[in-house]
Amino acid sequence: MNKAAIKILEEWDPFKIGEDSYDTETADVVAALQAIDDPSKLAKVIQQVYEHSFEQWIPFEKCVEISYKLIAIKFEAKCIV
Repeated sequence: MNKAAIKILEEWDPFKIGEDSYDTETADVVAALQAIDDPSKLAKVIQQVYEHSFEQWIPFEKCVEISYKLIAIKFEAKCIV
C-alpha cells in the first residue's frame, strides 16, 4: 500500500517542480494515511503539509481529489490482506 501511495503522490506534482521534489511531504502524507480514513481530514493534512514546506497554498478541492485516490489504495490493500 505504501509504495502505491508514494507513487500517486510523486506523480501528483502540485507545484510543477518535478516529481522528485516531494520526499518529505510524501512521507508525512503516507504516515497520516495510516491513521486517517476520511478524505476531507486527509485532504486537510495534505494541504497543511505542502503549504508548510513550500509556503504555497493548494486549493482544498485538489487535496480532496488526491486524498480519495490515496484512501482507495488503502481500502483496496485492506481487502487483499
